[in-house]
Amino acid sequence: MRTALDAIRRRPGRSALTALGIGLATALVVVLLAVSAGIQSSATSLAAQSGVDLVVTSANTSLSAATFPEISGAHPLARGIPQNDSNVETASPWLIENMSYGNASMWARANASANGSAIPSNWAIATSYTIGWIPSDNAGIDIPPVYTGPGFTYPGDPHYSNGTWRGNATNEVVLDQGLAGILHVVPGQLVWMGQGEPSGPGQVGSWYRSATPFLVVGISGPFWLIPSSLLAFTYLSQLQSVIGAGTPSQDYASVVLVHLYDNSNPNRDRDLIETAYPGLTVFTIGSILGAVQNVVNLYRTFGDIVAALALVVAALFTTAVLLMSVDERSNEIALRRALGIPSWSVGGSVVEESVYLGLIGLAVGLPLAYLASYVMNLALDGFVHGLPAGFSFVSFEPAVIAVGILVVIAIGLGASVVPAARAVTLPIAEEIRAP
Repeated sequence: MRTALDAIRRRPGRSALTALGIGLATALVVVLLAVSAGIQSSATSLAAQSGVDLVVTSANTSLSAATFPEISGAHPLARGIPQNDSNVETASPWLIENMSYGNASMWARANASANGSAIPSNWAIATSYTIGWIPSDNAGIDIPPVYTGPGFTYPGDPHYSNGTWRGNATNEVVLDQGLAGILHVVPGQLVWMGQGEPSGPGQVGSWYRSATPFLVVGISGPFWLIPSSLLAFTYLSQLQSVIGAGTPSQDYASVVLVHLYDNSNPNRDRDLIETAYPGLTVFTIGSILGAVQNVVNLYRTFGDIVAALALVVAALFTTAVLLMSVDERSNEIALRRALGIPSWSVGGSVVEESVYLGLIGLAVGLPLAYLASYVMNLALDGFVHGLPAGFSFVSFEPAVIAVGILVVIAIGLGASVVPAARAVTLPIAEEIRAP
């Protein structure tokens, strides 16, 4: 042990650089593992808390698709799915559309000039994902809380009115904090909802004339299902009407979220619904998590390649440093062997030196990995808005730290093989006679 530590102390600069190289390789491996573990564990936690047991989509929908084909007959599905499966507590149809919003201030500025010159250059129509749903029919599903405002006035979907789309058009909307902040509105004020965006200031007035005014009845928190800081929620039938649907043949939804009374065997409920509705595809939350795991595995494969390269580089660098150390101490090593010190002890001191360098690298690498993961988590959390509290892109699980320790041991032992072999095979007589 003393011999190995002396060798490290004699060359502090070289030893420090070697330990730093090992530490950086270890940190890289740990960060890659922590990110994959964090995404997987957070996705699993979100799924468990969401209350969504099944996701119903149009037939032949792939989980990897960027968009979902429209489902027709959305309102009848909300009633029909529970009738065909008594284990279904909630079947909630959701229509998700990218809509544009403007406030009263911009409307007034647009009316103040024919060409929109009264609109400040930094003002713009805001776009957001808008969810059309039946607000009162989401029992068991984790929906965003309304922080301020009374929320939706009527239960059910009043404008639908048994398939006529002639009922009470309340034109009520709940905005999340991000969208409300951009529009500078509070409950009780109006916003205008429409499709598309004006191409310039001169088109803002015509956009407002084709848009529909909505009364803001609440400001909500973010929503886990659609990670965005700009979301709006309104009645399903009223969003359908705004996009030009809202007829029995165009009663569209994007997905139907299903909450079960008993979710111990969701495959049974999936089969019942798909049998009753051949035109639909039903995904269990387990299959969705499987798709997430496939993405994580793809990322992890890439990470494994990068990590392997980092380990090889760190091991080769450590091997080169140890070989230099053995060559510089060749007289000393030969003398020790001439005095009868066993070869295993001579080679063992080289292995010890490598392991100590690795442990120093571990002491450097783990804090670096934690710091890098913390910064990465903050950056990703700022980039992907709307995630719930407690969601983390990284997870420092014991298994992740254990892998970091194993990496250091592997580098230390692997890098010491060739230098140790050289130490025990040096020609004693020649090395002692050498100057």
